[in-house]
Amino acid sequence: MLIHWRERILFIAAAVVCAAPALGAEIHVMISGGFSAAYAELVPQFERATGHKVSTVRGASMGTDVNALPVRLQRGEPADVLILVGDALEELAKGGHIAAGSRTDLARSEMGLAVRKGLPKPDIKTVDAFKRAMLDAKSVAISTSASGVYLANELFPQLGIAGEMKGKTRVVGVTGVVVAKGEADIAIQQISELLPVAGIDYVGPLPREIQKVTMFVAVLAAGAKEVDAAKALIGYLASPAAAPAIAKSALEPVTSR
Repeated sequence: MLIHWRERILFIAAAVVCAAPALGAEIHVMISGGFSAAYAELVPQFERATGHKVSTVRGASMGTDVNALPVRLQRGEPADVLILVGDALEELAKGGHIAAGSRTDLARSEMGLAVRKGLPKPDIKTVDAFKRAMLDAKSVAISTSASGVYLANELFPQLGIAGEMKGKTRVVGVTGVVVAKGEADIAIQQISELLPVAGIDYVGPLPREIQKVTMFVAVLAAGAKEVDAAKALIGYLASPAAAPAIAKSALEPVTSR
């Protein structure tokens, strides 16, 4: 009997991870929000295929929030695998928190904008329209992580609106939740982090000229206890078998190119 090509890919991927040693290991993962939707679908498949258990904690890729991944690492929380934005790696490497040469690119992510469910959607199709939407909004929620850093430190100054935005910008972990509660007019973050939030309407991506594409990556944590099992998990997340789940979460799988 012929096996459909998708089934064949899944079979091969499962065989690869099943061949990994140290079956039954507990893998400690720290992950930031943008890759979480795909991760939530893929991890149970990995656990069933390998017998490993994956223990997960979440936080921003950068920043000083109590749950931010750099802060968790600094206080000595256990980690075998880190899944986060590539922009955060340099600082983590300086702090000795990641294993050299272990970076694996997983997916590309674009930024988008959302409003509270049922409210009028602003026009953001052009740079000028986006700028007007920012100036017209009473409050804008941006992320504590990479997208928020880009907006506050690069884009708003580039557009000449840094002064106007300073007093009405809220820096939070999950921007969509704040907007859903009516505590801000507009949420801007990675599209993959906006879409799962209930109570908001997704408007669209930032205009191409000011869009920032973020790479989500996986690395081994320095001092990882379950190295072989951790490598198997990273390999599975980067495999063609993982691509459909990644694409469904509004990310572009690196394996799709």
